[in-house]
Amino acid sequence: MPSTPKKVPSGGPKSSREKVRSHRARLRAEGLRPIQMWVPDTRTPAFTAEAHRESVAIANSPQEAEDQAFIDAISAPFDA
Repeated sequence: MPSTPKKVPSGGPKSSREKVRSHRARLRAEGLRPIQMWVPDTRTPAFTAEAHRESVAIANSPQEAEDQAFIDAISAPFDA
């Protein structure tokens, strides 16, 4: 009768995958869930160029004063 090998607990360090799995399990147990969000990469020259183009367009707009007044009205002060 052949014997089946017994599993021996490794006791060694956990792999990165095991650590991440354990961490995510703890977070899920706390009622959290993972999400993935993609945002613009503000480090690219294309982003900088587009942000500049938009800010120039807004600054040259006939409604610039009204638009800025609206932004000021809904913005929280930094020193508060």
